[in-house]
Amino acid sequence: MRERLTGGPIARVRRQAVTDAYTRWEVTYPSGEVTVSGVLLVPNGRGPFPGIVLNHGYIEPSVYVTGQGLAREQDRLARAGFVVLHTDYRGHAASDPATPLSRETRLGYTRDAINAVQSLKRSPVVDRTRVAMLGRSMGGAVTYNALVAKPGLVQAAVVYAPVSSRFLDNLERWTIPERPEAAQALYDRFGTPRANPRFYRELSARTYFDRITEPLLIHHGTSDDSCPIAWSRTTQDLLRQDGVRSRLVVYEGEEHAFVPRWEDSIRTTVAFLRRQLA
Repeated sequence: MRERLTGGPIARVRRQAVTDAYTRWEVTYPSGEVTVSGVLLVPNGRGPFPGIVLNHGYIEPSVYVTGQGLAREQDRLARAGFVVLHTDYRGHAASDPATPLSRETRLGYTRDAINAVQSLKRSPVVDRTRVAMLGRSMGGAVTYNALVAKPGLVQAAVVYAPVSSRFLDNLERWTIPERPEAAQALYDRFGTPRANPRFYRELSARTYFDRITEPLLIHHGTSDDSCPIAWSRTTQDLLRQDGVRSRLVVYEGEEHAFVPRWEDSIRTTVAFLRRQLA
């Protein structure tokens, strides 16, 4: 991903809510030639504040609504004093459409996340030297991709119950059984994993872990039946081998949605972000 990704002005479309701690807006921002929608939460008080971009997990685009998927994190982080920009990604909500390739490889979503950070840094209410990223499930892969594509983009990153950092694991787990026509389209254009292993290897963030410069916090439960914790254990081992300052926090019995231990996890997240963005 060698192109320049510079983001642009965040346009406030509609004020959704005013709470005792923050104001929440529906917004759009530019991601190259694509316009992406999302929500922006701005804490009360005088900034500039630290900022954070949120990358949501997989939700069927046809039913997805703006800001969906990370409502708890949005609220808690805004109350902790962060300007929060939740990107919907292209092809979701009020965003411009996504091409099949950009959707299935997640590279379009990765561009949108990087441009979200660059757009957030342009905001006068954000301290551009204190910006982080958080991703959940599929958004974990988007976060990994952003970290390896643009080292130094953020000062810290957090992922919850992430998918695998190996593209083929995700292809085999979801795309082939649930969207076989999408898998076949990849094979028709680029060849099968056996015929063109380099292409699929280069779509895996783990291939480039040695590029990561930011500290990374990974949350994962042992009872996650969507994204096996073995994926994060392997990712953590590879990150450490490549010298990344990463930490895997394991939650015994916690499932993919993070309910019983979510409060513990978000306290750990806020403390980590405050420490890294101090």
